[in-house]
Amino acid sequence: MKRLLSTSIATLALAAGLVISTSSPAAAESSPSCGSVVQIGDTAYIKAGGQTAVSVKQFKGCGKNWAYAYLWQSFRDTHSSWRIGAGVQTSSRVLGFNLSTGNEVWSDGTNTLDVCTQAYGVLTWNGSDYEGWTDTRC
Repeated sequence: MKRLLSTSIATLALAAGLVISTSSPAAAESSPSCGSVVQIGDTAYIKAGGQTAVSVKQFKGCGKNWAYAYLWQSFRDTHSSWRIGAGVQTSSRVLGFNLSTGNEVWSDGTNTLDVCTQAYGVLTWNGSDYEGWTDTRC
């Protein structure tokens, strides 16, 4: 009985650790068009409705820049009818912009490795746009 209890506690501790380690806001980070991407710069966060709602990241890979936006589960659990978008911001415009009604979106890859860029993310919810940009990378 003591061994069974000890095994059960160890199993629960392992399961709790797994839940904690996989509950980060943005888990998926592999571009659908380029499997080998690396994050550049810091993650930006978009707040809406009084809570952090979206993570925005910039990546490079396959000779291109990519933007990525992830809508947090905690926001999805308490809100409905949203759209998220991601694009690569240059000094003059946003390139490769894509929209989604899902929980994540990737921009198209952009040929901008030779210029300064930021990842741009937007959450459209409840008639308003909430925007965020990562730091500039050159």
